[in-house]
Amino acid sequence: MAGTEQPASNAKDLLAGFASSTVESYQQMETPVSRYLAVVVGPSILFFVLSVAVFVITDFPLLVSVPIPLLGTLALVVAVIYPKILRDQKRKEIEDRLHLFITHMTILSTANIDRVEVFRTLGEEEEYGALSEEMRRITQLVDTWNQSLDDALRIRADKSPSKPFADFLDRLAYTINAGQEIQDFLLSEQDVVIQNYVTIYEGSLQNLEVMKDLYLSMVLSVTFALVFATVLPILTGTNPTMTVGAVVLLFAFVQTGFLLLIRNTAPYDPVWFHPEHRTTGSEWRIRIAVAVGVVLTLVAIAVCLLVLMGQTGIDPDSIPLPFFAAIPTTPLLIPGIVVRSEEEEIKERDEEFTSFIRALGATETAKQSTTTKVLESLRGKNFGALTDNVDDLYKRLNMRIEAELAWRHFTAESRSYLIQKFSEMFLIGRQMGGDPKKLGELISSNMNEVLQLRERRTQSTVTLIGVLYGITAASTFAFFIGLEIVDVLAGMSIGLNTAQFDFGTIIHTEVYDIQTIEYLLLIIILLNSILSSLMIRIADGGHKVNTYVHYVLLTWVSSVIAVFTQFVVGSFLNV
Repeated sequence: MAGTEQPASNAKDLLAGFASSTVESYQQMETPVSRYLAVVVGPSILFFVLSVAVFVITDFPLLVSVPIPLLGTLALVVAVIYPKILRDQKRKEIEDRLHLFITHMTILSTANIDRVEVFRTLGEEEEYGALSEEMRRITQLVDTWNQSLDDALRIRADKSPSKPFADFLDRLAYTINAGQEIQDFLLSEQDVVIQNYVTIYEGSLQNLEVMKDLYLSMVLSVTFALVFATVLPILTGTNPTMTVGAVVLLFAFVQTGFLLLIRNTAPYDPVWFHPEHRTTGSEWRIRIAVAVGVVLTLVAIAVCLLVLMGQTGIDPDSIPLPFFAAIPTTPLLIPGIVVRSEEEEIKERDEEFTSFIRALGATETAKQSTTTKVLESLRGKNFGALTDNVDDLYKRLNMRIEAELAWRHFTAESRSYLIQKFSEMFLIGRQMGGDPKKLGELISSNMNEVLQLRERRTQSTVTLIGVLYGITAASTFAFFIGLEIVDVLAGMSIGLNTAQFDFGTIIHTEVYDIQTIEYLLLIIILLNSILSSLMIRIADGGHKVNTYVHYVLLTWVSSVIAVFTQFVVGSFLNV
């Protein structure tokens, strides 16, 4: 008895917490509550009522009519909880960037500048998103409303959607009020911040594991629904094209929903840095590869269409129909492979950068020399994929190119997000008089933590890839088994009719358009390949063009399984 009360109590606590956080999000949003209710929630209620009315009045098949009120319900639920969704997105944005933000703040605090200027400088860093906005609001409270810095920090801590950030602001406010130096506090906070970041990052990876299990269950359920939608009309006489089409839409809806969930769950940790005003050699290679891949894909699509229309002299029936979906996608492997190769080099540069920046900082402090002189000795060392970048950085600094511009070229050519952020921090810290050794050790330590987390993310992504490929193969097998069974039964019923009994009264094969249903199944194969490859790309945090590799491979896996199923099942049932 106590065992059943405990889950019920937990469920009540979860619902109460969800309701209170939703109410709080309404109180914190910038739009007036009355206006939001009138403009957004009101119309969604009307749409929900209309969807229920359509479900009650119309006599569509169940598989077609049920999604209509579900869509109305979804619209209403999203409208009601949208402020909470926005607040949660802001919280996630803060927590994803908090470790870089506080590292940046620590480096700025080592310089001899006013402490409010530290917050003002961080407020200009638009890349930190919601954190930059918080810094601007803190400086606005100090400059415009004449609040003390510690009071301004407490005010924003009360408004923050992120508990770790709110706690950090509270501790910082207490430190400032007690008269302690910000630099000492921030240096002591590094371990706490990194541990918070590790906890949040690992929590996101665990949530991805949960999403993977939920996705597996939902896709299996929709797969069974599609098989039933294909096979049952042979007994009921309903239009199978309509039922299969409805389940295809439901399948796309489910996968799109999970894609958005994974996007909101996956930790923000991009691999690539995309410079705004410069196109590097690797970027040109990617653009050329994408152009070649897209052009060849369009050519392949045109050739396949000509074959299907009988304009080439090749018999369309000699090529299985699923292959016509897979062949045109194959050239997209070209840009996918190019990007994958570039990404591996970026990851190698990230691994080497920690050693480079630590050596640079320690040597500068030991020799009391300039960065250029230190790089002259370091350029001869082997830093793997980073060696050429270090050599180019030395050459630019040695040619008296402005330091900021030289480092900007260094980060642009490395194409690494982490190298760009930490190089910028090191440069700013040096320009403001920070200790190079302390800066190098701080950056190296924090970056090593991020790289270790990336290893765990890679392992989680590999598991997700295995699940997606497995469920793709299993679903395709189930889809085409149903289609082949119907096709065989349709052929058998012709020979079963006699003068005494018409089997058409039991088996309704005349309602089937096998060709149309097969095209619908090919559509669902392509949708699954697109959405699954996007899920993988979001989970691994790599370049968008990485999507092409998995899109092509998933399409080919589905097509081969489809052809194999048609051949084996058709041969077995026709024996």
